[in-house]
Amino acid sequence: MSIQQIRLFGDPVLTTPASNVTTFDKELRTLVADLTETMLEAPGAGLAAPQIGVPLRVFVWDVDEALGHLINPTLDLSDEMQDGEEGCLSFPEIRYDTPRAMRVVAKGFNMHGEPITIEGTEFLARALQHENDHLNGILFIDKLSKSNRKLAMKEIRESDWFAQASQSGVDIQVKESPHSMFGRNI
Repeated sequence: MSIQQIRLFGDPVLTTPASNVTTFDKELRTLVADLTETMLEAPGAGLAAPQIGVPLRVFVWDVDEALGHLINPTLDLSDEMQDGEEGCLSFPEIRYDTPRAMRVVAKGFNMHGEPITIEGTEFLARALQHENDHLNGILFIDKLSKSNRKLAMKEIRESDWFAQASQSGVDIQVKESPHSMFGRNI
């Protein structure tokens, strides 16, 4: 287990859909442990494998003092919506109200390949949707209204972390998302 570097906005791995996990082995269990340790150290409510540069469909969460992980997830979302403040470890200090489904049923596997189902409402539902979006190459700013996305992009460009990445030669790719800004992740 080790704490990994969290990839920041502009890294192409964050906007690239992740691949399904096909082998449930020791390496996968190490990945889940690394994700969990990195998330807790950050601290955050969730972390997806692409956020540490691993393009696999794996994420972890820590909501209401309950740790969990899900591999190769699929989500069933309620029609009832919620709007609430959301941030992301790949966007330090950036927070915006983001629309999400109020309830979610997430199905997938644990690190041993056993099928599991997680049902969540409110904050857990928000966290599960946010992390699942990462696996599909969707960022929370893609879910914002056009005016809030414009404000978020201005705030990002003016942030110290974005400037430092740009100055250190990191190839930051800022482009419009190909995903519907108001679409739901299904």
